[in-house]
Amino acid sequence: MTPEAFRVAGRATVDWIADFLADIGDRPIVPPVAPGDVRASLPASPPLEGEPYTALLDDVDRLIAPAITQWQHPGFYGFFPANSSPPAVLGELLSAGLGANGMLWSTSPACTELETHVLDWLAEACGLPDRFRSDGPGGGVIQDTASSASLCAVVAARDRSGGAAVLPDLRVYTSAQAHSSIEKDVLVAGFARDQLRAVPVDDTYAMDAEALAALVATDVADGLVPCLVVATVGTTSSGAVDPVPRIAEVAAEVGAWVHVDAAWAGSATVCPEHRHLLDGLDRVDSYLFNPHKWLLTNFDCSAFYVADAAPLVSALSIVPEYLRNEASESGQVIDYRDWQIPLGRRFRALKLWFVMRSYGVEGLRAHIRAHVAAAGMLADRVAAHPGLVHAAPPSLGLVCFRHVDGDEASKRLLEAMNATGEAFLTHTLLSDRYVLRVAVGGTWTTAAHVERLADLLDELA
Repeated sequence: MTPEAFRVAGRATVDWIADFLADIGDRPIVPPVAPGDVRASLPASPPLEGEPYTALLDDVDRLIAPAITQWQHPGFYGFFPANSSPPAVLGELLSAGLGANGMLWSTSPACTELETHVLDWLAEACGLPDRFRSDGPGGGVIQDTASSASLCAVVAARDRSGGAAVLPDLRVYTSAQAHSSIEKDVLVAGFARDQLRAVPVDDTYAMDAEALAALVATDVADGLVPCLVVATVGTTSSGAVDPVPRIAEVAAEVGAWVHVDAAWAGSATVCPEHRHLLDGLDRVDSYLFNPHKWLLTNFDCSAFYVADAAPLVSALSIVPEYLRNEASESGQVIDYRDWQIPLGRRFRALKLWFVMRSYGVEGLRAHIRAHVAAAGMLADRVAAHPGLVHAAPPSLGLVCFRHVDGDEASKRLLEAMNATGEAFLTHTLLSDRYVLRVAVGGTWTTAAHVERLADLLDELA
């Protein structure tokens, strides 16, 4: 493809994306396809000769786009939002065009230094404690997902507590409502399933810190070593916020690492009125949240912060001869390959930089506030509905409710809502009851869309 042909194809691609986003609200949220339909529409073998780019884009329009679950649809309320925005898309395009691998400072200085700088910006914008800035022993790094970031915390905590030599004696604690990625991370890090303690929750589905203290005390009495406590700020099922200050106290008594997973809710702290979500963060070892969930940055972009990078680097750094270089040996640069599991890394900081500059902190605050207000309106409508009841306290943009007639009625309501084609909701179980979740936070979701959702509930519940 010549430079001129690339320009033509690029313009056509951007035009296609712009048109796609312009009418995304008119597309089916869930595609009307059966398993195997997409593969059946594709040739059995690859082409022997190259095809014109117009044919590729035509097939995206004809075969791919109609078979995508539309996460960017304004009526998508399932799971948590997966934000995207034009500045982020263009930042991703430039990252792909540059084709840099930022594994070392020396392999792409701008990739490393922009990431360090933009994560300091993000820490300032969200009011994070100074210990997470890069001008001290800690700092931030962009991981692909919260799962990877939490795995880094698990590995750092494991090795700080003695590593492989004492692994059978180590114990990890997290809420019974924590994300499933924590359990997977613990297993990947070499722990057995019974080395992860699921701490009971209180009536709001937040971790019971006194139950944590009791579990820790029992394990210590049995000669075991508490090495890590994972707290959640904004659980997936209900948006519950674990009591981080008290959890940090319990962990400090036994020298355990404290990691805070705020994957979804952390974006809300860009608004000063939500900074209570950061209570206790000045006493934890690591913290993460995902700008790709609710801060207008397309997937994948997870911000992972550590108060002290030394244990992380000690656990993950391996330096073969072919990676040695003068800059790394000088100790004056960050090599982010030592802050993550893989060696190679994409230039993710560009899209976050584009978002922060395009919207500004006030624009990001407006984005969050509009969704929190819309979710508050929905929560009021649910509370006023005779057939519905809140299953958990509303949390930021998340509203969880069930039908008063029981699980089967709740299931029928979910099916009926999704069958309208105007909205897509998911479910969870809270206290063994079937619960509908509405996560307000899509880039293109407005108060009018949420009001329409509330009207549908009135019609169908």
